[in-house]
Amino acid sequence: MWLPLLGLVIGLAIGWSAPMALPTAYARYMSVAVLAALDSVFGGMRAGLEDNFDNRVFITGFFSNTLLAAVLAYLGERLGVELYTAALFAFGVRLFQNLAIIRRHLLKK
Repeated sequence: MWLPLLGLVIGLAIGWSAPMALPTAYARYMSVAVLAALDSVFGGMRAGLEDNFDNRVFITGFFSNTLLAAVLAYLGERLGVELYTAALFAFGVRLFQNLAIIRRHLLKK
């Protein structure tokens, strides 16, 4: 349980210390991709608390969710429809559900 949190803290520290500027045109892609990645991380933490964590499921879910979210944002931009909002909604709901379940597991212990 502590290893994913340690990785998150290290990743945040590296992200804040490394100067990086992205063009505004990529903001939609990055917001959806980061939300999809966070959804996978919290899903992995939930699976770890429920003792059914599978590394293959986590890795493939992480990359496929992030890629699908970026593709939805790209297709939506090309079609003139804001499809990224559907991905934001879906991943946001799942993120809060996973967070609530993690909170319940931690309060029971």
